[in-house]
Amino acid sequence: MQEPLLGAEGPDYDTFPEKSPSPGERTRVGAPQNKRVFLATFAAVLGNFSFGYALVYTSPVIPALEHSLDPDLSLTKTQASWFGSIFTLGAAAGGLSAMVLNDLLGRKLSIMFSAVPSAAGYALMAGAHGFWMLLLGRTLTGFAGGLTAACIPVYVSEIATPSVRGALGATPQLMAVFGSLSLYALGLLLPWRWLAVAGEGPVLIMILLLSFMPNSPRFLLSRGRDTEALRALAWLRGADTDIRWEFQQIQDNVRRQSTHMSWAEARNPHMYRPILIALLMRFLQQLMGITPILVYLQPIFESTAVLLPPKDDAAIVGAVRLFSVLIAALTMDLAGRKVLLFISATIMFVANLTLGLYVHFGPKPLTPNSTMSTMGLESVSLGGTEQPLATPSSYLTLVPLVATMLFITGYAMGWGPITWLLMSEILPLQARGVASGLCVLVSWLTAFALTKSFLLVVNAFGLHVPFFFFTAICLASLVFTGCCVPETKGRSLEQIESFFRTGRRSFLH
Repeated sequence: MQEPLLGAEGPDYDTFPEKSPSPGERTRVGAPQNKRVFLATFAAVLGNFSFGYALVYTSPVIPALEHSLDPDLSLTKTQASWFGSIFTLGAAAGGLSAMVLNDLLGRKLSIMFSAVPSAAGYALMAGAHGFWMLLLGRTLTGFAGGLTAACIPVYVSEIATPSVRGALGATPQLMAVFGSLSLYALGLLLPWRWLAVAGEGPVLIMILLLSFMPNSPRFLLSRGRDTEALRALAWLRGADTDIRWEFQQIQDNVRRQSTHMSWAEARNPHMYRPILIALLMRFLQQLMGITPILVYLQPIFESTAVLLPPKDDAAIVGAVRLFSVLIAALTMDLAGRKVLLFISATIMFVANLTLGLYVHFGPKPLTPNSTMSTMGLESVSLGGTEQPLATPSSYLTLVPLVATMLFITGYAMGWGPITWLLMSEILPLQARGVASGLCVLVSWLTAFALTKSFLLVVNAFGLHVPFFFFTAICLASLVFTGCCVPETKGRSLEQIESFFRTGRRSFLH
């Protein structure tokens, strides 16, 4: 197991050892005033709040539209499936656009630009009088979500100091979870059209706050706007902080990468290795099953024997998800990225294995459920054998809820937020804009394929098969983390990039 960036600070790890600051200077640089960084981060991650809100918008809306008296809005099973899943295709398109916009407009303006399709999408769904308006609105909000998913982690990592970058790197995931919970809460109070109207609020607040925030100093330097970059860094760090050494580090690193990455440079190990690590992390993250489990959470509970009502189970899992992300935010800069990834994958391995064994050998629900039938799980054989019927008071029926809570806990405290953080940390500046968009594209295309194929696999082979597949992926992720993922805790982006450039150890061999 490699720990490439761990250890005490020293000349082997300093990006510019000949210009290292004195201990007093290092203290001032390492402990700046972070209040403005927190404000800028909050303004940016409102985009993630909107993303989380839009992602689960269909949860209360699909049941309402399936019983709509308006023939133009009443959804069939096929239409409901597309209404739910087309968001991921829009998100993939947003990630693709981020490959260009991230470096063309910059991180901040790209985040602000996402407000246009987001606001238009919510307006279309709020005023929908036909299925095509619902689909287009869903696609546009997905596009905005994919764009922000690629731009916000990069912006946050580039403005944060190493001491708080881990905690701030968890805030995009935290705000996305909070946005989803807000949608669930409002869904109990508001009709579906007003839910879309309410979605406009965070978008407008984000635009207002970001208009007063600076752009990323690294992006400004890459565009030759040195004076503006110095002002931005001074504003972020506070007037009493000595920023000269940090600014010099960033400036020297940007000068070495003053041009866009060429195909010849892409074949250089210091370029393709961090990009490949980031892509594989995003790919494995989705293959662990988080998207289909969240999308089909209530139907999964309804297709198994559970003690509590499925709606209550889903709400409990949502609360656990928020609590787990908070744990990750508080411990990421203390425990380190790799430790949390190991713990996260181990917890998800146990949870998926438990769910698979329970579905295969455990009791069946007493009666079929209408929602289960709607989602296409009515014909699922829970393993091909006859299990005993569960009684409502059987404590064995708590297993699906506990195992799902365990899975969500594991995901939210590790592979959920850390993959986004590491993506923004390890990608080289020269390719950061394009590569982050590529990561989002791969992530959401994988999510779409997995979500659309989930029901097909369940109906063909049984509900236990996907969980056993997710179990195998969790095991593979443990091996991948030990062999390939670097520890970046406490290191500047320049130090991380310098490590890949020097190639003192190989991550992939």
